[in-house]
Amino acid sequence: MRSQLRKFTQFANGLLPHETGYLLSCHKFQDDERLRILERVDYNARYIDQFRPYDTTIDKRKYNHLTTWIKTRLDQADVDNYYAWMLDLEGKINNDSIEPSEEKQLISALKKYDHPKFYFRKFYELLSTYHDFILIRLRYTDQKLVADYLENYAGEYRRANEVAIELRKIASGVVGQYTGEPIDTKQWISWLNDVFFDETLEGYLRYQALVRLVFISHNYRQFDGMRAPFDYLDEKFKEGEFYSKRLLINYYNNRLMMHAGFGEYDQAVRYGYLSVRSETHDYLHYANNLCAVLLKRERAQEALQLMQRASCVAKQTKNMHNRVGFVAFNIRTLLANGMHKQAEQYGSVFLAAYPKEVARHRWHLFYSIYFEALLECGLAEKLIKTVRKNKLLEREKERKMGNSHIPMLAAYYAIACYREGMIDLEQLKAELHKVGQPLLGDELLENKWYSKSKKLIRWAPQIASELMRRGYQPAEVLI
Repeated sequence: MRSQLRKFTQFANGLLPHETGYLLSCHKFQDDERLRILERVDYNARYIDQFRPYDTTIDKRKYNHLTTWIKTRLDQADVDNYYAWMLDLEGKINNDSIEPSEEKQLISALKKYDHPKFYFRKFYELLSTYHDFILIRLRYTDQKLVADYLENYAGEYRRANEVAIELRKIASGVVGQYTGEPIDTKQWISWLNDVFFDETLEGYLRYQALVRLVFISHNYRQFDGMRAPFDYLDEKFKEGEFYSKRLLINYYNNRLMMHAGFGEYDQAVRYGYLSVRSETHDYLHYANNLCAVLLKRERAQEALQLMQRASCVAKQTKNMHNRVGFVAFNIRTLLANGMHKQAEQYGSVFLAAYPKEVARHRWHLFYSIYFEALLECGLAEKLIKTVRKNKLLEREKERKMGNSHIPMLAAYYAIACYREGMIDLEQLKAELHKVGQPLLGDELLENKWYSKSKKLIRWAPQIASELMRRGYQPAEVLI
């Protein structure tokens, strides 16, 4: 019994609240014990910090039955499973290996079709391929059924493809803005909202529109427009629409970003923990985001445990953007836990092993945090040599100003030069003034600069008065 419940508990712990909410909405259990188990599963999925053990007096066969039922219902609702099924059939049609039973399933799916499917375009393309397959085999009845569908939805298919082309163009602009290009992506917000809320379009395109809206909000650090789309999507997930584990976890990560943007950090943490409950392709990215919020809330020990769990994924990933980000946040986590020497050594070893990768991916984030570790360990000279060797000040000056860019490398370099006696206090103040002056007038950048500049006082207490502005009291600055 105990072994069985451990197995069931492990399975149930991987379920997400929108999954269990959907299961509760669609079950038809007449057995009160099965229903009680499902309700307990739902409670534990929602309240991740308040686990309630499962009833060991209930027949273990009911736990087995419920496990099978949950897997079956979620598999049936999973849009990614449906997509995989279509890809498999398309391949079999193309090489003439489709079985009669599989053709029967496809015809049945066509007869039950309710527009629009989440992957409508792929279904349309599958039927187009199938139409050619049965046409030359003189299958007149099935051929007419398929041909009628293709004709009826030809206009919708063309429209969906036009939307897809526009979404690709917007993606290029949004990513370009993220990397520093001076692109006004706000011009697309209204159109993207229209696409997302258009229930006549396939779900995949609508979700892609939402992803771009999230990206734009992140670029501008303005999340006001995201509440309505997320609330809408929240209801869709509860109803079993738009569902796949991958999309649901991505949604949790996006909600983390939104709540963090509003300063709603407890909510952000909750969604962050949900986003790392399963190891999807983007697990490391989600772990990085959760780590950042945990550190913001001064939950350093939790952040350390999270990064330790994610370290194996980090070592195996081929995505160096996420891996460099992970190393940077791991250095910050070690620093937050007072493990200064470990942080410096960890950063130094990684930089020595992957200099080209650091130079190519998230270099500014990495060096900004790595230099904190060097200063904490009294390695100002090493910092200066690293800056000069990699021409970081030149790169930072060339870096196009984005909505979140703070030239912290120049600030850390100035502190290091001061600590090495290469410049005096007045020169240090002048250098920091050069860093901060261009940021004044932009509330977001100004607040970020003063927040980051508090750390500088740790290594040069004499500059405290220089970093104060109207409305700041010494106690707030001298942390």
